[in-house]
Amino acid sequence: MSEISTRDAARDGASARDAVRDNARDNAMSVAAISSERAQSDDNVWTRRLVLFLRVMALLSILKGLYHWAQVTGFVGGEDEAFENQAMAWQAATVYFAVIELVAAVGLWLATPWGAVVWLTTVVSMAVIELMFPGIYGGSLIVVGVEAFMLAAYLALAWMAARERPP
Repeated sequence: MSEISTRDAARDGASARDAVRDNARDNAMSVAAISSERAQSDDNVWTRRLVLFLRVMALLSILKGLYHWAQVTGFVGGEDEAFENQAMAWQAATVYFAVIELVAAVGLWLATPWGAVVWLTTVVSMAVIELMFPGIYGGSLIVVGVEAFMLAAYLALAWMAARERPP
């Protein structure tokens, strides 16, 4: 009997030492995680800014896409400005932007590479339509300037974020 109780006592002592050691290791790991998190957040400041920019552009793309859908469905504009009374080029461009803006918004919100590509496609498409085909939306240079500014801001943020990561 004494052999069994001695063995149980030794096993209980070993499990207590293991619990203390595990607890110390867990505390050390949590301190290391906090330390690396703090260092990592300082290192990725441009990446966080880029993601914030992409999220803002996603919200803007949602608004633009919903506006185009409102034009298609007739929620905005009067009887003279109805979708079916517009030129075929205007209708095609409006449907194109109604779809692609919402697709870009999803990709931008998720901060995926394809989202940025689709968004860049919408930016360039809008600028080209405004400059090359002024009969469709009126050829507003303000729209082209805003699109160019957003494109430049994206490229600058993406470049700075890429510089943060080692090759």
